[in-house]
Amino acid sequence: MNEVLRVAAGELSVDEIIDALNDGRRILVDVEVAGGDHEVVLRYDGETYHCDTPTNLHRHSDESGMRGCIRRMGYAASDD
Repeated sequence: MNEVLRVAAGELSVDEIIDALNDGRRILVDVEVAGGDHEVVLRYDGETYHCDTPTNLHRHSDESGMRGCIRRMGYAASDD
């Protein structure tokens, strides 16, 4: 099994996150929500992308759905 990758929100680009997921890595993203620090787990099981937040588990059946989620939630660096 591949190593876990721990990053801060905004540290990697969407492409870097997707590449790591597609390589089988689990990514732990440290985010600040409502004044508190939380950990989000991103993973790909070969069929479904998963985004496990402290309050919800989002599932995406394709890469484009996961890319959109990563952008919307602010886990990746901005595309500026």
